[in-house]
Amino acid sequence: MAKMKLKTLSGAKKRFKMTASGKIKRNASKRRHILTKKTTKLTRGLRMPKYVDKTNEATVRKMMPYGG
Repeated sequence: MAKMKLKTLSGAKKRFKMTASGKIKRNASKRRHILTKKTTKLTRGLRMPKYVDKTNEATVRKMMPYGG
């Protein structure tokens, strides 16, 4: 009998991307609404891609067994 394949968590594949170096890229939060009280410098900084922290990296990798 064939071995069953692991499924990628669909929420994770929409939120994370794997880079060529092996890091996991994500988007910043707090960008959807109530932006008027946030400074231009802050909102500009939130546009930049962020990377998943080392403490959460193993969890995200389990969600995406084949790299997303």
